Amino acid sequence: MEENKLSFEEAYKQLTELVKKMESGEMPLADSVAAYEQGIKLKAYCEQLLKEAELKIETLKVTSAGE
Repeated sequence: MEENKLSFEEAYKQLTELVKKMESGEMPLADSVAAYEQGIKLKAYCEQLLKEAELKIETLKVTSAGE
């Protein structure tokens, strides 16, 4: 799966589903490790998207204030 092609909502949903599966305690260890690795990637991607959105909002605020 390519994280950078997902919307924030899709990535967050996948991350939430991974967490639920891992918390269930029913995943084999190897699957849990793989899920953890994928979760780290999804978390970083979501954080990146949020930071980009925050920068856009700040830019709009500055631009609007200057008018």
